[in-house]
Amino acid sequence: MIVADIFQFTAKSIFSHRLRTTLTSLGIAIGVTAVVLLTSIGEGLHEYMLGQFTQFGTNIIGINPGKSTTFGASTGMFGTVRPLTIEDAAALKRVPFVKSTLAVMQGNASVEGGGRERRVTVSGVGPELPEVLAFGLSMGEFLPPDDPAAPRALAVLGSKLRTELFGTASPLGERIRVGGDRYRVIGVMESKGTLLGFDLDDAVYIPVARSLELFNRDSLFEIDVLYDEAASVDEVVAGIRRMMISRHGGEDITITTQEQMLQVLGSVLSVVTFAVAALGGISLIVGGVGIFTIMTIAVRERTAEIGLLRAVGAVHQQVQMLFLAESMLLAALGGVGGLLLGLAIIEMLKMFAPGLPVAFSATYAMAAEAVAVLIGLGAGVFPAHRAASLDPVVALRTE
Repeated sequence: MIVADIFQFTAKSIFSHRLRTTLTSLGIAIGVTAVVLLTSIGEGLHEYMLGQFTQFGTNIIGINPGKSTTFGASTGMFGTVRPLTIEDAAALKRVPFVKSTLAVMQGNASVEGGGRERRVTVSGVGPELPEVLAFGLSMGEFLPPDDPAAPRALAVLGSKLRTELFGTASPLGERIRVGGDRYRVIGVMESKGTLLGFDLDDAVYIPVARSLELFNRDSLFEIDVLYDEAASVDEVVAGIRRMMISRHGGEDITITTQEQMLQVLGSVLSVVTFAVAALGGISLIVGGVGIFTIMTIAVRERTAEIGLLRAVGAVHQQVQMLFLAESMLLAALGGVGGLLLGLAIIEMLKMFAPGLPVAFSATYAMAAEAVAVLIGLGAGVFPAHRAASLDPVVALRTE
């Protein structure tokens, strides 16, 4: 019995019982569909989060007050012996390969304007923000260079805040109140969307020195450093560390590179994607149980057929191979059906829910199909062994 004979025999057996084949393959199809959908959402979330972090560029280094040995926000930003200052940000511009620095202070306050009031994020920043964070203006101008000792009361609105306070009217030159203090609007930022749940468009930007006064703080929230893309990030970090140690008398800051954040984020999201794929894989096991059950019943129903095969010369291994091939083909057909169904659902989600981050992962899809076939193989081992072990004479007498 050659391979072509095995395939022909198996295909005839499967397609002659279409309803049984469909129902048996359905469990595998549902499992593969679940894997495809869950991993597509995981991959979509991965791409979305990476896009959020890289929308400001990939050559940015964040500096927070306080020494931390782990990634993320340091506890020192809420109190440190040597606070980060505007002067620190200015001094860091002298570090080799540094193109610009941005002093940042953030808080939350009430903003009044156009006869309306809204509580939003207040970002105290320097005039370097458009350059450092690649954040453009839709009208007017950004905060000009200012004297930290006597900052002017100027404000730039986020695009959403502008709409909420002034509608379609131009806010340029209008007076608003931020935390009770009067400011003159000189510009409106372009729409930037959200970052980790924070709406960058529902914010107001004021001089960083005034924000320190507003929130009664003596330390900056963060200093962002923009460096030359051709430079080594390790060299830039070393230069920043030397500068801050010389100014503070010790290393009391946390330096986080964009590369570190992306690596940590990528690792976490990869684990999440793998975990949801494993959850979807449970459905594949359920489908394998279905194949095992049907194949076991098939052995009992086709006992006489097995006896005939043995009588015409089919050996033990050939009979076993026939049932294993049938089991694997059932799983493969179910897997293909699951892939097609999953792709169809993904396209529908993109069409009717464009805001949902989904991205088809061919790697996980192929892995799901391979696992489905392996599960089919495993589910068919016992029935195939049982079929091959039947006594040919006894099998031929079976009605």
